[in-house]
Amino acid sequence: MTLMDHLRELRNRLIKMVGAIVVGGIIAYFFYDSIFRFLTRPYCEAVKDVGKQSCKLFIPDLLSSGFLLRIKVAGYGGVLLALPVIVWQLWRFVMPGLYKNERKYTVMFVASSVTLFALGAFMAYVTLPAMLTWLADNSGPAAYTEFILNPADYFWLIAAMMIGFGIGFEFPLVLVALQVVGILDNSTLRTYRRQAIVGIVATVAVITPGGDPISLIALSIPMVIFYEMSIVFGRLLNRKRAKDGDTDSSDTDSSNTDSLTSTES
Repeated sequence: MTLMDHLRELRNRLIKMVGAIVVGGIIAYFFYDSIFRFLTRPYCEAVKDVGKQSCKLFIPDLLSSGFLLRIKVAGYGGVLLALPVIVWQLWRFVMPGLYKNERKYTVMFVASSVTLFALGAFMAYVTLPAMLTWLADNSGPAAYTEFILNPADYFWLIAAMMIGFGIGFEFPLVLVALQVVGILDNSTLRTYRRQAIVGIVATVAVITPGGDPISLIALSIPMVIFYEMSIVFGRLLNRKRAKDGDTDSSDTDSSNTDSLTSTES
């Protein structure tokens, strides 16, 4: 394909992705009430835990915190619903330029990436009630405090938590990929294990917006486990490479012996 053909192909893929986002956004717009209730459920659970009766969100401006919030949620929901189409279109665009073994690894990487990100977002959603309860308990006596949250700020907190946890759960893929391509050695991971754990905790403290120990622990522990799993994967990878190397060496020696025998004959 010429350069113009590639550009036309990219344009067609982008049009399909935008169309999928628009369709997903329309669906999310009409299901906004259900999405709203789903997102406010962690807050309602936290409010009940601290003895409050109402978990309503305060809307100070009908435009910025009302209708425009609905448009934003519909837009983000459209991207989320269109994610399978977006990934598929990107895959179809790059697939012709890949070898057969590269296609296999790419499919595994993309599938693992999407699965881990979704798992991280789910972990953030499950952690939110405990996080909000901790923040409420440490904000002052329950008899003298009342919580008035803006929906826009609250939804931003949820989005930041889900994105932060989703990115954190991508951590093992990065370590695995670096070991596969030979940039990172498995012995390095084992040597700097303690420093890595300290770095993980510090990074989690930065990417989680709450600044609370609940979300810090909820994300740090899985990332440390992922770090150890990547070390195990690296060991298995090194064993496989060593075995393949011994096999290639024995094949070469056998070939040289056959050639020598043939020459003597």
